[in-house]
Amino acid sequence: MFAESCLLITGGTGSFGSAVLERFLDSDLREIRIFSRDEKKQDDLRKRFGGSKLKFYIGDVRDYASVLTATRGVDFIFHAAALKQVPSCEFHPMEAVKTNVIGTDNVLEAANANRVKKVICLSTDKAVLPVNAMGMSKALMEKVMVAKSRELGGGGTVLCGTRYGNVMASRGSVIPLFAEQILNGKPMTVTDPNMTRFMMSLEDAVELVLFAFHRGNNGDIFVQKSPAATIGDLALAMGGVLEIPDHPIQVIGTRHGEKLYETLLSREEMARAEDLGDYYRIAADQRDLNYAPYVEDGRSDISTAHDYNSENTRRLDVAGMRSLLESLDFIRDLREGRSPGLGV
Repeated sequence: MFAESCLLITGGTGSFGSAVLERFLDSDLREIRIFSRDEKKQDDLRKRFGGSKLKFYIGDVRDYASVLTATRGVDFIFHAAALKQVPSCEFHPMEAVKTNVIGTDNVLEAANANRVKKVICLSTDKAVLPVNAMGMSKALMEKVMVAKSRELGGGGTVLCGTRYGNVMASRGSVIPLFAEQILNGKPMTVTDPNMTRFMMSLEDAVELVLFAFHRGNNGDIFVQKSPAATIGDLALAMGGVLEIPDHPIQVIGTRHGEKLYETLLSREEMARAEDLGDYYRIAADQRDLNYAPYVEDGRSDISTAHDYNSENTRRLDVAGMRSLLESLDFIRDLREGRSPGLGV
């Protein structure tokens, strides 16, 4: 489907964008465009990869004009641009709204105006039952995507979403923090050792994007089934892979805006999700503003459904978590004395 096509990656200098870029560079895409507002990170990518296939566009998803320009002649978009650091969004919630909600609307409007074939929007488990501003803005982003997909019907740009759990060793995640603390002789700071998180590699994340590009219909949201681990077991596994098994751990307590466990699908979504083996598909709710179905038609299966969360998914023990960590390029680079790559 990508033969001689043009792909635009918004937020293409972050961990997700860089991983998608690296995977697609050797494909039969004609052109890959990186759209972001950070010229230094773009220059780093340019030096790292180079090649005539790769093009760079300076701009901000908050600015519709710059997005409209960057999407001209584009066939596919992976929309990864976002504010996603929980504390920053807590203190500046309107900035999260401007980027994650209004920025997404700009991307979708520009995609439709320029007749882009398909857009995949990156979301997060924090969008499900959100307790912080980042998750709330991502939940609204999903709603914007689904609403736009209804507006476009079957004749315009196809809009889909992918929802991720914790992506291991991505920029800002806890694994690089634990590694830094271990290597500098500081205790690993654990909020709550019983806190659970989904564990997903960047490669898994890219596979989910590809799956959505190939299989997505208008308004779909795709979720990959992932194992989970407690933060306590993750810390023990980190000490093990870096060959300091007795490295001290300091429990500091749950931080503002954190959940004890993360949810990838709510029970309402699970009741209508399609099981595709390694993935779930959540089709768009196609009801309109005729309110009769909302008050007259119910579903008994919602009452018996359960959330899909990091407490009830497959749980990794310390050995299982260590095995998963050893598969990461980040850990291999650390153990071999190289500077690990986190995206740029």
